[in-house]
Amino acid sequence: MKLEVVKIENPDLKYQIVVGQGNFAVFTCDDLFRALLTAVPNIKCAVAMNEAAPKLVRVTGNDGELKNLAAKNALAIGASHVFVVVTSNAFPINMLNTIKMHPAVCNVFVASANPIEIIVAETELGRAVLGAVDGSAVNRIESDKEKEERRELVEKLGYRLD
Repeated sequence: MKLEVVKIENPDLKYQIVVGQGNFAVFTCDDLFRALLTAVPNIKCAVAMNEAAPKLVRVTGNDGELKNLAAKNALAIGASHVFVVVTSNAFPINMLNTIKMHPAVCNVFVASANPIEIIVAETELGRAVLGAVDGSAVNRIESDKEKEERRELVEKLGYRLD
């Protein structure tokens, strides 16, 4: 078995990226895209999904740059039935349940705009995602001031706490 780290491409960390695993790629790629369109008004997104046979990346979306980025990242991962969603105008909190509730979705590994690395194992049969590294390692607990700043940011983004 061989282990590999696949760095997810996200120029200037400007897009939200979701990496997961499902099945029935011939259907799921388009259906996930349709579900995302109903989850978030005005979302720009693309879904790329690796199909075991005929060993290709299926891709759909409503933005050319996002489609290219999703397809390129899915191909780099190379594991069958893995999907990559790339979005703008939406946060994972707005769409993650839509993705997780899709009947063909088995697992979501990561949903973030942080730097992402996907840990991939390769055997004689093929490739598999073991997990994801989402951003840098933490090194301390937030202070009271940082907690206040965090809550102010959440409210600025439109999520009221009270």
